[in-house]
Parts: sequence; C-alpha cells; structure tokens
Amino acid sequence: MHTVYISRDYSSLAVGSDDVAKAVEKEASSRNIPLKIIRTGSYGLYWLEPVVEVELGGNKRVAYGPVEVEQVQSLFDSGFLEGLDHPLYLGNIQEHPYLKNQKRLVFERIGRNDPLSLDSYVECGGFIGLRKAIEWGQSKVIDEVYKSGLRGRGGAAFPTGIKWKTTWQATSSQKFIVCNADEGDSGTFSDRMVMEGDPFLLIEGMMIAGFAVGADKGYIYLRSEYPLAYEILNEAIFICKSAGLLGKRIFGSSFSFDIEVFLGAGAYVCGEETALLDSLEGKRGMVRPRPPLPAVKGLWGKPTVINNVITLSSVPWILSHGAEAYASLGVNRSKGTLPVQLSGNLQYPGLVEIPFGISLRELIYGFGGGTRSGRPLKAIQIGGPLGPYLPDSLLDIPLDYEELSKIKGIVGHGGIVAFDDSVNLAHMAHYAMEFCAEESCGKCTPCRIGSTRGMELIEKIIMGKGSRRELELLFDLCDTMLNASLCGLGGMTPFPVLSALRYFPEDFGYSKAEVLAFATAG
Repeated sequence: MHTVYISRDYSSLAVGSDDVAKAVEKEASSRNIPLKIIRTGSYGLYWLEPVVEVELGGNKRVAYGPVEVEQVQSLFDSGFLEGLDHPLYLGNIQEHPYLKNQKRLVFERIGRNDPLSLDSYVECGGFIGLRKAIEWGQSKVIDEVYKSGLRGRGGAAFPTGIKWKTTWQATSSQKFIVCNADEGDSGTFSDRMVMEGDPFLLIEGMMIAGFAVGADKGYIYLRSEYPLAYEILNEAIFICKSAGLLGKRIFGSSFSFDIEVFLGAGAYVCGEETALLDSLEGKRGMVRPRPPLPAVKGLWGKPTVINNVITLSSVPWILSHGAEAYASLGVNRSKGTLPVQLSGNLQYPGLVEIPFGISLRELIYGFGGGTRSGRPLKAIQIGGPLGPYLPDSLLDIPLDYEELSKIKGIVGHGGIVAFDDSVNLAHMAHYAMEFCAEESCGKCTPCRIGSTRGMELIEKIIMGKGSRRELELLFDLCDTMLNASLCGLGGMTPFPVLSALRYFPEDFGYSKAEVLAFATAG
C-alpha cells in the first residue's frame, strides 16, 4: 500500500488541500490502487501549498507542489507514487533550501507525522522532557529552563525561568498554568501551526511547567478564529487522558495535571495577560494594574504562569537536549531559536525557525525572496500591528531583542510583514491608531481617547490640512500614549506612527527637517 502525506493546517486548507486529498483518494480508488493518506501539519512553505508527499520506503519521501485538483490525474499518470518526474516535482522537501537552512527545534516534527498519532509523537522523542522533569524535581527543572536563556516568545521577552521560579516560590494551595494562544498579531501564525501540527508538544510543555511550579490545572486560551486548532487540541487532550498521560499520578508519580481549552471572544486586548485572565474568569477582558503580578496573584487570585504557545513548546526540547545545547544557539541575551513568520509582499512567505543573530535582510531576501510584485521594498513591519516600520536601509540589523531595541524596533511574536514602494505609510500609521481605537478595552484614557484623537490628527494631515501645529500635537499625543497607557496596546500604538514619520515623512507631506524638529517624543 502506498502512503501519501497531505497537509491539513488552516492555511493549506485555505488553498485547497482538502479538495486535493479527496481528489487523490478518488483517483486512487478509480485505478484500484491501495492508498493511505495521512494528514499532517504544514512545513510552512506556503507558496508551495498544497504539498503532497509520497513515501517511497526507508523513510524516503518525494514531494510535489503546489498541487491543484486538476493536476491530480496527471500526477498519477506520471507515476508520482513511485517518485517519478512531473512539473510539480520538488524532490526531498527536507533538502529544499528554505527548510535545509533552518534550525528547527519546535517545528522539527511538524509536517512529517500525523499530529494526532500519540505513538508517532513518542517514537520521535515525545515526553522524554516530562519524564526527565519528574525524575529531576522542581528546582532543577526551573534552573535548567533559566540556564537555557529562554525568554517569552509572545512579545514581552521576559525570562521564562524567572517567571516560573516566582510562581513556584509563591505560597498557595492552588496554582495554574495558562497558555496564551490568542495569536492576534497581523502576520503571525506560528502558534496556530504548532497547535494544528504538533499538539502533544504544547501539552507536554504545559505539563512540565505545571510540574515545575506545583500546578495541577492548565488552560489554553485560544482565539475563536482558530476552529481547526480547537478541534485538534481537544482531540489530543482526549487521547492523552485515555492513555493516562493527563489526569492523576502521571508516569506513576505523585504529579497530577489536567488541561482545558477555553475559546476567547475575539478581543485583541485579551492577548495581554491580565486582560486574558479577566476573560478566562468570565469577565469583560480589561487590563489589570500591576502589581500584583499574575505569577503571584493571577487566575482567580492564585499564582499563575502565563506563557505563549511557542515558549511552552520550546521547553520539552530544552529538557530533552539540555540547557547548554539550547543556549549555544542565538546571540547575546537572545538565546535559542525563533519561529519567524514571513508574510506580506514577498515571493516566498512562510515559517522560518532560525537561531537569533540572522540579519533581517537575510530573512527578507534570503528566505522571503524579496517582493512578489518585483517593485523595490519600502518597509517591513516587525512585531505585529503595533510594531515599527523599518526601511530597507536598516535591514542589516541582527534579529536580537536588544539590538532591535536600539533602533526602537521590537521582535514581538516574530511576525514580519513586507511592503513595496507602492504603500503609503501615512495611511498605515492611521490604521495603527484606528486599530487601537477599535481594540482598546477602554480602561485608560491615553489609549481610549488618544487613539481617536490620533486618527483625527492623521486624517487632517493626509488631507493636506495639517500644519506644523498638527505635527507637534501628534508627537505630543504619542508621547502621552507611550508613557501613560496602562498596557502595551496604547503604549505601543505610537511605534508604527513615529517610525513612519521618522523614516517616511514625505508620505505625510512633511520634510525630514520638520519631523526632526518634533521628534524628541520618538
């Protein structure tokens, strides 16, 4: 019997992978060819989706893509089940430069196996990290995570080991692990890919965190726009419970842990950890003042570790291979790998997991292939809808938290969106203010009112009615939002506005000299 692998993540479904799978099954049936189709996660080479891989024996696979339904018959005619040539022939996809030049730790299994095969996950090293954690004890696990240099991959970049230690040391009869899977930044999809392509990895990461800090309950706060991830996560949790890997006395130890998936209501601000907690408690998601920190007083007032999907999914590899192996990757205080998500006007959009230290230029041109339109690149936005716009002249900067901060840049969740020279950055700056006004929880005045006033000022400037006075007011407004907002939503909204003004003043109708005169706020 022939075995065929076809991706089933949400992005590949959007370009027809389900229809291709049905067409392959139908064509095989009509030719009386015994065929087994395994639906996998995506490798993240999205310009090649839907990808169809054929197993040839000895773990050798040959890939074809992007496959459309109309091409399925010709694939069979050409003998693709034997790995023969065809215009869509890609060869061994693991040797494709886009994959070969990466260093995949979190994504090492995704695309290769059935995401819901527990046997496959265990065969590929699954639950080794959890077994080691239970053997080592809490203190050593936390120390190992700290020594790895792992920082939060959701945007804040806070050292994971310190957060875990704070919750471990907090005195309480009940503690929680909360996975922030409210992946709301534009151009980000790595969390979704993990949940759809390797859900047991996230489950294991949450279990290790639970063991380390003394929590017996975990929640995955999932954005409502991810229905496939919701389905797969719940199925994976059920499989783990049935196998005795979730529940009481895991691996015969005293450790007990359970996980529940909670669907969010679609509010961007609930990606902020305290607003997320309010939502999880059944309230309207609004930002809480800090202190107290959630690590000490979080969900229902109990000590709570809140990490995002990629952070938690990095932990099993760290425990399996050692903190030193992880810390040897990356540069300076930016350790390990980051799944960078490339999108926008690029030839080759997709997922690139790479150690910190690579230049933004290599990501945009080496992996992304430059603009799809063929026009010159004007800017990239890194760090989500509230990240700054960086011109081509700054792309030689390395992917490094501290180095990017020197040019007022952020890593965020690792999403990079590219724009060619047809984009107007004044319009994009207006969008940032509009986005903030739409998504603000309304709790603090700088965010709630400032974003609306910012929209009005930029609209006046775009219409050519803005004077130096409006420019001065816009800088003053951004300064207030930066320094007085309660959370990062209002506090970061000025980033795209100020960067657009700084690097592209002509889009606003101003000269560089006029902007520099008021740029002290930025």
